[in-house]
Amino acid sequence: MTSTVAPDIPALFTPAYYQDPFPTLAWLRDHAPVHEFPFPVGDVRTWMVTRYEDVRAVLADSRFSAEGATWGNAEFRAAGLVSAAGTILERGIAVIDPPDHPRLRRLAMSAFTTRRVEQWRGTVHAVVERALDDCERRGAFDVMDDYAGEVSAGVLGAILGFRIERHRELVTALNEAFPSDPALMDRVPAAFGRICAYAAELIDDKRSRPADDLTSALIDATDEGTRLDGDELTGLVAAFIMGGSDTVRGFIGNAALALLDNPGQGDRLRAQPELARSAVEELLRYEGALSTALFRVTTEPVELAGARLPAGAPVIAGLLAANRDPRRFTEPDRLNITAESPRHVAFGHGLHNCIGAALARMEGEIAIPALVARFPTLALAVPRDRVRYIENWAIRRLTSLPVTTSTSRHA
Repeated sequence: MTSTVAPDIPALFTPAYYQDPFPTLAWLRDHAPVHEFPFPVGDVRTWMVTRYEDVRAVLADSRFSAEGATWGNAEFRAAGLVSAAGTILERGIAVIDPPDHPRLRRLAMSAFTTRRVEQWRGTVHAVVERALDDCERRGAFDVMDDYAGEVSAGVLGAILGFRIERHRELVTALNEAFPSDPALMDRVPAAFGRICAYAAELIDDKRSRPADDLTSALIDATDEGTRLDGDELTGLVAAFIMGGSDTVRGFIGNAALALLDNPGQGDRLRAQPELARSAVEELLRYEGALSTALFRVTTEPVELAGARLPAGAPVIAGLLAANRDPRRFTEPDRLNITAESPRHVAFGHGLHNCIGAALARMEGEIAIPALVARFPTLALAVPRDRVRYIENWAIRRLTSLPVTTSTSRHA
């Protein structure tokens, strides 16, 4: 098919794109807001949506279904692009539509009591302080492994009640579950299988030894007298594991780098910790951990922003692109932690917006200001051009972020 990307702009989902997607996304917003291209896996005919209003429309319109196995065309399904195909997660909360989705969401949210959320706040503070103490002893450390990874793993472990030593294995499985390289597609079923297997192990453990944690609460959750069945419960715990581990780690790392790139903003947050909430919202908008939402597929022919999509068409909603749309945000490429910006879509939008968004915000509001406060001279330990991102179409995360607490800075 014919590409509409300018010759000097990297195509979607290439090595150059992953390191700096924003020029490509800006060009697409202006010239091809509903962009047809061959998805790298299977060369499947796919559409990428990049403008804020169009992204919200895709995520809120029932004609764009999350159920790829039900509505995706034969080409999409044959390429193995149905999320978690063949596993419990194929019918998980992130990829099912009504009437099943509202019931699952109500059951999940019934475990998020006010008392439990406030307990989590204390947990986050304790985990953050332990991680900072360890980083301080090191002097030089990797934000991704030694701080963001420890915070996300520690909080998730405490909340769900799982063993923290399994976290790195789960992160690896999550990365393998959403490959951009066709050569890695054979790892996808096993990756989702490992996540589901661990969720099932955790549930079995909590059935015999219940505790005051989210997994135990989900086991006991009821909605109008009904409970989660075995597959639903496993899928929900697995979804929390996936949503609360690498994405939180990725966001804290992205935020740390954004503040290093914009030291005046870090200084302001340090001087005014009361800006934590607005800072987190701006950092989520500026560079959240999700590049895109999961695939949507059209249930019928749809016209969107002048483009006509056939039934069964795979559609990708570009969250990073939407959050820097100048039609919606003033100076979108500038970080401003005091900005009163319109609502971003870093956690998605509509029926399938992130169920753990409140917890992720809480982690950010505690972990990010604490990092800049503890280390006022935090600086990159490597040249800026050696800081790299993983090559993953759905997740925006650094491979590592080496820093030092000395006063020396790298250009």
